Amino acid sequence: MKKISILINTPHLHKRGGVSNHYKGLKGFWKQDVRYHTVGSRHGISGLLWMMPDTLLFVLKLAFIKPDIVLLNPSLQLNALKRDALYLKVSKYLKIPTCIFMHGWEVEVENAIDNKEFNFYEKYKKADAFLVLANDFKLKLKQWGVNAPIYLTTTKVDDKLIENLKISYDKTNKTILFLSRIEENKGILIVLKVFKEILKKHPDAKLKIAGNGGALKKVKRNVSNEQIPNIDFLGNVSGDNLIGAFRESSIYILPTTHGEGMPTSILEAMAFGLPIISRPVGGLVDFFEEDKMGYLLESLQPEEYSEKMIQLLENHEKYKAIGTYNHEYAKEYFMASKVALKIEKQLFELL
Repeated sequence: MKKISILINTPHLHKRGGVSNHYKGLKGFWKQDVRYHTVGSRHGISGLLWMMPDTLLFVLKLAFIKPDIVLLNPSLQLNALKRDALYLKVSKYLKIPTCIFMHGWEVEVENAIDNKEFNFYEKYKKADAFLVLANDFKLKLKQWGVNAPIYLTTTKVDDKLIENLKISYDKTNKTILFLSRIEENKGILIVLKVFKEILKKHPDAKLKIAGNGGALKKVKRNVSNEQIPNIDFLGNVSGDNLIGAFRESSIYILPTTHGEGMPTSILEAMAFGLPIISRPVGGLVDFFEEDKMGYLLESLQPEEYSEKMIQLLENHEKYKAIGTYNHEYAKEYFMASKVALKIEKQLFELL
């Protein structure tokens, strides 16, 4: 494979969010000549005010760097779609092959496109290819009229997170981990109810809640009012604290109702050998092996989640088998070094 030049539009890499986290994690693993162009809100200034300078700098980079290909990264969110439709128009005017990586997927926006409130095909018909995180997203793009190649990809796990990792499947460890933005649509209130059910049979169980968000105060108030014991609030975690949160836990739970693409926290939990309890959302359904990796539950009833988790807490061999399988699977398919190479190969095919 000859070396190619790729220009990637990304949010500011220090901004919290799935897209910035994705490209921050891939940065050290590219083999091609990859450069980032920052777009959107940063330094407390809205993305709208950055639009003109970002676009002008984008044009200059296209003119002077002359990349072989451009990779744009909207989520299925109206402002992002409108913004990147402009960047697509610019890059195609300059006759540069352009790929669109669709990240998050908002059902409300999907419905708006279905109802012709936003003409997705007209805005994106000149794109040379698409990357998506779920087969359902691929089918929807085709339904909207997309004829360009559509590739399935994934989010990633930073290789450094599990360097020298030795997993200990401690029979006495009954620590549940919720690591995500603390929002109601991520299922945090369900998690509290699930944990209360678990405590009835295992009063020594623990719950770690990692992250920050709009529902944090409400969650803490509920914990205090209901006097739920054995809960630790870790705040936002990264680096050694992130590693510690995973290593000290035995099961990962995310009963999300949010329009997920491919939740990175689930892939990270798998890499650390944790069984997964979540819902069939986004790209999870394309690879998840029920009972072998954990459980994806359609239900939002706390009792159904607690039942599965108690089974794992009380069946050590099952818990260990799932954890071992998840660790090996994540190393094979989700490490940043492999994801970067796969994306480069997919982009190279366009040329």
